[in-house]
Amino acid sequence: MISAYTGTQIRTVEQRLLDSSLGTGVGAVLMQRAAYGLANAVVREVQARGGRLYGASVTVLAGKGNNGGDGLFAAAMLARRGMRTTAVLTAGEAHPEGLAAFEAAGGRVLRLTSENVAVAAAAAAGAGVVIDAVLGTGAQGGLRGPAAALMDALIEAPGHTHPGLVVACDIPSGVDADTGVAHAPVLGADITVTFGAAKAGLLADPGADFAGRVQIIPIGIEAALPEPALRRFEAEDLTELLPHPGRRSHKYSRGVLGVVAGSQRYPGAAVLACRGALASGVGMVRYLGPPDVADLVRRSCPEVVCDAGSVADAHVQAWLLGPGLDDQAHEQLARVRDAAATGLPVVADAGALPALPRALAPQFVLTPHAGELAGLLARYGAERGRPEVEDATLAAARRAGELTGATVLLKGATTLVAAPSGTVFSQAEATPWLATAGSGDVLAGVLGSLLAQLAENSGAFAAHGIPGADRWAAIAALAASVHGRAGSRASRGGPVTASDVATSVREVMTKV
Repeated sequence: MISAYTGTQIRTVEQRLLDSSLGTGVGAVLMQRAAYGLANAVVREVQARGGRLYGASVTVLAGKGNNGGDGLFAAAMLARRGMRTTAVLTAGEAHPEGLAAFEAAGGRVLRLTSENVAVAAAAAAGAGVVIDAVLGTGAQGGLRGPAAALMDALIEAPGHTHPGLVVACDIPSGVDADTGVAHAPVLGADITVTFGAAKAGLLADPGADFAGRVQIIPIGIEAALPEPALRRFEAEDLTELLPHPGRRSHKYSRGVLGVVAGSQRYPGAAVLACRGALASGVGMVRYLGPPDVADLVRRSCPEVVCDAGSVADAHVQAWLLGPGLDDQAHEQLARVRDAAATGLPVVADAGALPALPRALAPQFVLTPHAGELAGLLARYGAERGRPEVEDATLAAARRAGELTGATVLLKGATTLVAAPSGTVFSQAEATPWLATAGSGDVLAGVLGSLLAQLAENSGAFAAHGIPGADRWAAIAALAASVHGRAGSRASRGGPVTASDVATSVREVMTKV
């Protein structure tokens, strides 16, 4: 599992070390470890791309703070490996010791002013490697003045003059380490080499758009870190946490999922939701809905038990409510209200939201996309348009969890799952091709299936440091990871349909 922290948390730990009786010289040690890790990351990436070190050009964009110091010390190490190094001092001044080490290694220094932005941009754009070390985790807002003009010039540079490799030092300049908010201009990195631990802003959109591949460099503060601000499951976590039936398991012990989905207008949503649920291992699916939709479900998924009865007559461990419902599906919306009143774990897709009570509980998992989340927040008096949600996804998901009392899964390029406690998970295994009609219905089916199977298995999550009240968010994150991996597997780099994704869910469940 990847644990991510806010920049504030990291700086607090570092300051505690500096202030302790053992803190003499700690700051310099931490910086050297960071610089060494950054330099080695650059070396490995250049070599992995088939490049030569000796004679290759590196330009470090160095701010005046510790982030710039990390970059300058790393560039000095690269200079000693035979690379041609230039430092653009974006504030005209720099970390004294880092600058001295860089100059001693033979590096060239260019002090940025409003008059030489074009010269500096040409130097950076023509470099094989650019290290962005302007703003660190403590920066408020984005780049200004000549530094902003320089970054704009690099962003707009045509492909043949764009840097060959962009490496962000700790975090891309302009990305908020705590929230992931991106203050333009931000130069997108191929790799972000981050120190001590991942930063929350690197694993939430839009910050993740600019981070590229994130590489974590231990620097010696890890044992002192507090509870993470954000978590991300990896493949080995799925292997341990996804359900596996025992020798004496039966269909009821493996979980029964009730599904209220589909309408005259969107009958296929019910089929896709049921297919997602079946592929992810639930023991039984009970579908409640209109006869014509039920007939379509039977033909597509003969394993599903279908009827037009009431919620009270359906014995299940969890409910999936809402895929494919519209405001004319009155009988289905009545079933949504009845299912929500049972107190069982619930997946509520957007179609179910109007029929849900205002006060919810953590075992209710809402699954909006950004536009739907904006509408949900407005329902609770927190007006935000879709652009505002997309510009601050982490804050929006957390706020929704806080206001509703429910677990909120915000769908997107990076899927965020926020528990009402403030715990957040982030998953990003999906391909962009997964943005296709019906994909969310499959995700809802996977999530409902896992809720039915794992609702009582709080011990497994506790063993991973996840409190019982947050296990609903953890289950939702598992579902998002399975769904994203299934989409990538089905796509193989090309277009994919929701039906393809549902088929690939089974492969992910068995091979992860």
